[in-house]
Order: sequence, then structure tokens, then C-alpha cells
Amino acid sequence: MFALETGGLVIDWTQMPTYNTIMSLAAGAGLILLVLLGRALTSREKFSAESWSLAAGVLGVILTLTGAHMTLSWPFAKYFPFDNIIFGETSLGLGVLLLAAAFYLWRRAAVIDVSDDVGALLARTAQPLGVFIFGLGLALFAIAAAGVTFQLFAAPPEEPISGAFAAYPWIEAIFMSGLFALVGVGAVLFPFALRGFSSKARPGALQIIVGFVWGLSGLAFLLFGALNFFTHIGLIVNTMG
Repeated sequence: MFALETGGLVIDWTQMPTYNTIMSLAAGAGLILLVLLGRALTSREKFSAESWSLAAGVLGVILTLTGAHMTLSWPFAKYFPFDNIIFGETSLGLGVLLLAAAFYLWRRAAVIDVSDDVGALLARTAQPLGVFIFGLGLALFAIAAAGVTFQLFAAPPEEPISGAFAAYPWIEAIFMSGLFALVGVGAVLFPFALRGFSSKARPGALQIIVGFVWGLSGLAFLLFGALNFFTHIGLIVNTMG
């Protein structure tokens, strides 16, 4: 798949399909979407379930398809098998959750839109998923710990921008692990933040924390994914041989 030659790193890209660019972009947008959904549920504006269903469905399809392909086919199996777990399985989990939300919001839009407390209704509906979301949070903590312990996520020097830190792998390891840990904090607290959630009440401390960590990490994943459309293309150009 790759080799070090006199001209530098050479990668056979036909043996390593990668698409964590769009995955990162969609995951970041998905986290931000959940934060904005929470804000919409506690605002005084009229709630439109169909519009939120559309947004969740678009992101859910992208993450489910790419996450499922990476999870089931393991495109990085020969050299970077851990990437299939880190990016594939987490994207699949978030994607399916977004698809489930999209289906429910679309299917029950007529009932949701006339509810006198949409926030409480959706919180009760989401409560059974809390166990899985809590588990995903623990998994994200494990990924963050693995990233720091084994210094994962480091870019090769041939990759523009990120490759400038190739000699210091702990920098990107801490950065990416920190993002996964932030998302994990929100996921672990999410089931507890659902308790007492209501469109008629101001957000509580747990709800504010979940919104903050998901908003911050979502923005970081969104921007990092957008940046990778340049850096990954540059890496391909620099390593085609």
C-alpha cells in the first residue's frame, strides 16, 4: 500500500480507500444539529418537525452508508485496522441514531407540531435510546485513551498543514483524542439531561453542558473535515509516486 522511496512516501491509493473527510464533516454537522434542535425546542418559535427531519435524514444517510461500509469491509485492515473502528463504527452509530430521529420526526410530525410541550414529548421518546448513547460515550472515552496511549492520528510529513507536526505525533493525538472525549462527555450525560427537559422550562446545568461540549466538538469536526478536503488531496498528490 505504501513504501518509502528515494523521493519520499509513496502510497497505492487503490488499496486504501478513504472518505473520513465527508464523515468528519457530516459528524460535526450532526452534533451541531442536535445542539440547534435543543435550542429550537426551548425557544418561543413554532417548531417544524419536518424541517428537522430533513436535516437529520441527509446527515444520517451519509454517516450510515460510509460508517457501515468502513465497519463491514475494513478498508484499512492491512495497515491501519484501528481506523476502521475509530471512524467507521462511531460514524455508523451516530448515523443510525440520526436516521431514527429523522424517521420519527417525519412520521409523527402532525402530532409533534401540535404538542403543548414538544421538548418533553421528544425527551420521553428518546429516553430508551439513552443506554446505547451512554455506551457510545464510554466507547469514545476508550478511543480517546487509545489515541493518547498509542499516539494515533499523526499525519505523515507529506500531508499539507497537518504534516508540519509529523515529528510531534502527540500534538495531533491529543487534539483528536480531546475531540472524541468531548463528544463522549455529552453522550454520557445525555440520558440524564433528558430528565426534566421541557419546552416550557429553561435548560438546566446538564443540558447546558451537553450543548456546550457537542457544539464545540461539532464545530471542530466540521472545520477539521472541511480542512481535510485540502490536506488529504494534497497528501494524495504528494504520494502518488
